[in-house]
Amino acid sequence: MTGGSADPRPGGERDGDRRRERGTRSRRIVTRRAVDIASLDGLDGLSFGRLADDLELSKAGIQTLFRTKEALQLATVATAGEVFAEAVVVPAGAASAGAPRLRALIDRWIDYAAQPLFPGGCFWGANLPVFDSRPGPVRDALRQQRRGWLHTLAREFDLAAARRGRGTGDTDLAVFQIDAVLNAANIALRLEEPSSVEKVHRVVDELLGPGHSPAGTDSSPR
Repeated sequence: MTGGSADPRPGGERDGDRRRERGTRSRRIVTRRAVDIASLDGLDGLSFGRLADDLELSKAGIQTLFRTKEALQLATVATAGEVFAEAVVVPAGAASAGAPRLRALIDRWIDYAAQPLFPGGCFWGANLPVFDSRPGPVRDALRQQRRGWLHTLAREFDLAAARRGRGTGDTDLAVFQIDAVLNAANIALRLEEPSSVEKVHRVVDELLGPGHSPAGTDSSPR
């Protein structure tokens, strides 16, 4: 056998790689469905049996992939974060840093909640109120993702303030307000109140100050 070649025999390296690839694909299929369920019924609404029925898969096979309900919940939280980043954070990164990117992040977030990307609206809006006072790995994972999102908003707000010669001492308060109005918009959109989108834009306009309203655009819902 030449140096560096993979073992072609059954049970060799290639077979192991294929099994890992199949396992990764299967986990992604299961957790992507689990994200949709958890956006509607919360992470407590997940079960191996429900996922097996929905996906027409073996319950035992899903249990083999995740072992415990908590492991399934944690994998679901991780997948939700990845899907959110792909839909909101990554596309907004094409905008210029500072106010334009902050607006892009907010616009993408509104699209994420309004379309919605997940059937229950915001995944964290559905699950943080349940786990915020339940210490443990699931709460820690949700909190870490929330902190990452707030840090992203704060970074762009700081840049916007600095470019206008303003201090960044009010960043924490501004991000708190943006986060609050987005959560309020999520609830309003679930209740079929689309005017909430305009309110979000008005709050952001006031926080950014004069000169930061997007030229040639309005704040009406898209």
